[in-house]
Order: sequence, then structure tokens, then C-alpha cells
Amino acid sequence: MYACVCAAVTMPQVEAAVMAGARSVEEIGERCAAGTGCGTCHERLNRILLERAAPQDLAHSA
Repeated sequence: MYACVCAAVTMPQVEAAVMAGARSVEEIGERCAAGTGCGTCHERLNRILLERAAPQDLAHSA
């Protein structure tokens, strides 16, 4: 399933970007291009961040 249709980025690709250190939608976009198109996927990307990133990591990026 695509996490970002515009960039044809899959959920596993986004999860890998988060596991590799992405801590914001912008950082996900830098790593795999998800979220760099129309923006419809931003809510989905934020949900993945909340589910996969460690809470202390997200607090430091705010």
C-alpha cells in the first residue's frame, strides 16, 4: 500500500525512513520523497511517526 501516491512511496519505505532517523514529515520527504507532492498524505505520515518513532525523539524535533 502506498503511503504517498504522488511519489509512489510505500508504507515500508516510510517506516524505514522513520527507523533511520526521520522525525518530521519534512525529514521523511528528504529521505524518501513522501509528502513532497500534494500533501494529502501528511496526516498518514504523522501517524506513522507517532507509531514508530520513540517519544523522546519526537519531543526533541518539536
